[in-house]
Amino acid sequence: MGLEEKLPNGILLANVEKLVNWTRKTSMWPATFGLACCAIEMMTVGGSRYDIARFGMERFSATPRQADLMIVAGRVTNKMAPVLRQIYDQMPEPRWVLSMGVCASTGGMFNNYAVVQGVDHVVPVDMYLPGCPPRPEMLLDAILKLHAKIMDEPINAKRAQIKAENGETTPMIPSSERFAPTGRTALKRAERQQAAQRKEMGADNELGMAGVEQRKEITGGEGR
Repeated sequence: MGLEEKLPNGILLANVEKLVNWTRKTSMWPATFGLACCAIEMMTVGGSRYDIARFGMERFSATPRQADLMIVAGRVTNKMAPVLRQIYDQMPEPRWVLSMGVCASTGGMFNNYAVVQGVDHVVPVDMYLPGCPPRPEMLLDAILKLHAKIMDEPINAKRAQIKAENGETTPMIPSSERFAPTGRTALKRAERQQAAQRKEMGADNELGMAGVEQRKEITGGEGR
C-alpha cells in the first residue's frame, strides 16, 4: 500500500508552487515561546497522546535560526516584547507566527500597562487560537489550518497579485469536518476512541456515577 500503488502509471504531475508549499508545511520546526499556562498545553501536543510528530513537527527548536514557526503561548509583557521581536527577526524566511490563547492574542484579562494587548503589535500573526487556555486538540486544529494556508501561499509577487485579483482565499474548514471518517470501519474505530477518551476523563455515565458514590462514602452524605 505504498504511494507508488496509488499513482496512475507511476507518474505524478505537480507544479513548483504546490511542491514547495508541501515541503514547507510538512517540515515546520516550531520556535517555542512559552510564556504562561498556554505553554503547558503546547508541550502536551508533543506527547504520545497527541503526537505532533505525525506532521513533521516533533523538533521544537531551541534556536530561532533553525525554526520557521513561532508559537507564542501566553501573555506578552512589555519587558518581553523586544526579546520576542529579536527572536522573530533571527528566524529565516519564510516564517509564520501562531498566537496561542486569548492573552497572547488580545491581552486577555490583563488589561494594564505591563502587558501587550495583542502580540500582533510586535510581530505579524498568521493564525489566532482562542481559549484560556486552549486544549491541545485546538492547537492541532490551528496548526492544520495553518498548513492549509501554507499550501495556498503564492510562490512570488506576481502569483500573489493574481490571487488577490481573483479573490482566492483559503477556506478554514474545521479539522473535525475535513478529516472526519467516512467508512463504516473508520467510524466504528473513531467511536471506540471517543468512548475510551470519555471514560478516561470521567465523562462516561458509569464512571461518573461511581465517582458520585465514592464521594458519598467519603463525605458520609449526599455531598454538594
